This record gives sequence, structure tokens and C-alpha cells, in this order.
Amino acid sequence: MQFVVFILVYPILWLISILPYRLFYLFSDFICFFVYRVIGYRKGTVRENLLIAFPEKTAEERLAIERKFYQHMCDLFLEIIKTLTISEEEMNNRFTISNLEVLKEMESKGKSIALMTGHYASYEWSVSVNKKLSVKGYAIYKKIANRHFDKLVRDIRTKFGATLITTKETILTIETNYNAGVQSLYGFASDQSPKASRAINWGTFFGIETPLQTGAEMLAKKFDMNVMFMRIRKVKRGYYDCSFEVLSYDAKSVPDFELTHLFMRKMEEQILEAPEYYLWTHKRWKHRRALETGLS
Repeated sequence: MQFVVFILVYPILWLISILPYRLFYLFSDFICFFVYRVIGYRKGTVRENLLIAFPEKTAEERLAIERKFYQHMCDLFLEIIKTLTISEEEMNNRFTISNLEVLKEMESKGKSIALMTGHYASYEWSVSVNKKLSVKGYAIYKKIANRHFDKLVRDIRTKFGATLITTKETILTIETNYNAGVQSLYGFASDQSPKASRAINWGTFFGIETPLQTGAEMLAKKFDMNVMFMRIRKVKRGYYDCSFEVLSYDAKSVPDFELTHLFMRKMEEQILEAPEYYLWTHKRWKHRRALETGLS
């Protein structure tokens, strides 16, 4: 049954991927109308998240962010499909790096790199950065139940040189490379909420105390990695730019959880610049200790 579903859906995805950009984004507008107006996909979660993050804004201001978010979200997921057939030249034109020299300088240090980023702007197209790396790049992802779609996602995300590893494979892969002296870069999407039972540190995000993902920091300390933050900016529809910021050249010397808290502050700063480009459908505050918005 999984294969049947795949062979029925794949031709549609491929046809979407070859649409000229003008038609491609018109199609995204149509999908947005269906997802937002008809289905109302996770609208309750989005509205709750926006109220938590921006209690000072009026209902009209939050609604404006909400509408822009859904347009961006549909663009984002259709752009993943576009990756099936996009050329390297076109990708370089649409996802640029404003300070590649910072990444190259970090590579020159000879240590592996923990690259922390979040679900903001085009985090999916950020895998194209691997074409600029001198070291081996790994992207960590959660395996999809349908093995055929899982392979498709792997093919899309590895098209520009990244090696995909599942969350369960991460520690063993890093340890193996560390012991073999293989310098690598590991991409961590560290802004999602962990299970409360597994949380070892809490911090504030938009003024709300919530459990934080500490895996990137802990692995950086254990395996002596340098730590960087990747900031992604949406320039205009279909065009993005990223930049790199050094968080630490010596993670072991930084007090525990300080790097995680610094990452969360940078994520918050980035979101405040243009909140419509954050993935508000995630339940980022499903576990929280304090809430000032009046929600229970």
C-alpha cells in the first residue's frame, strides 16, 4: 500500500516541480487558500502560539502575521518539491550566503562544527550550503514512516551534498567520525520543544519558561566541536540569504546550557524581525511553567 500511494503521488510532485516560477507561486496561492480558508490546517495552534509570543499586539496585527505565515508555509513546502528538479545554478541564485568567509574561517580551525538553526524562512533550502563546504556535512532528520517517501525526502535533501542521518543515528555517527578524526559539520534544528520527561534544562522563549533542546550543545561539548548559528532571511518570494555567526570556539569552556540559551535568544531576535516566516504550526510551548497571556 505504501508503494501504491507513492507511485500515485510522485508524478504529481514532479509536475509541480517543473512549473515555471510564475505558475509555481500562483499554484502556491491556490494551495494556501485551500489549506488556510477551507481546511484551516492547525489554525488553532498557530493562533495560540501567536498570542503567547505577541500578547502586546492587537488581534488584527496577529491576524496579519497569521495570513502572511500561511502563504509563506505553502511556499516553503512547495519549494521542497521544487528541489526535485531545480539546478545548482538556480539554487545558488535563490539561496545565497552573505558571509561565506565566516564559515571557511571556522572550517580552518580543524574541528567539527555544530551548526544550530531553527524552523525559520527556508530551512529546507539551507541544505544547499553543503556545496560550499570543505568538510563533510550532515543533516539530522526524523525518519518518515512510508519508506518510499522517506527515500524521496532523503534524495531531495542530499541533492546538494548533505548526508542525512536520523535522530537515532546521530550520536553514533558523530562518535565514529570523532574517533576517526573526520572533520564534519552537523546541522541541528534546535528550536523544537523536547518531551517534558526528557528535558534537562528550561529557559525563556518570548518570555515563557519552556524546556529547551540541549542536544547540539551537549554533543558539541562531548566531541569538542565549534558552534555556529545560521541566520536565514527571506529577501523576497522565492529568494533567501543566510549568514553565519560564531557562538563558540571552545564549547567545553562555556557554562552548561549557556550556548543553548544564546541560540534561543538569536532565534527570538530573528523571529521578531519578520514573525511570519517562523513555523508557527509547531507546538513550541506545549510544556510551560509560566504563562502571562491568560491561556491555561
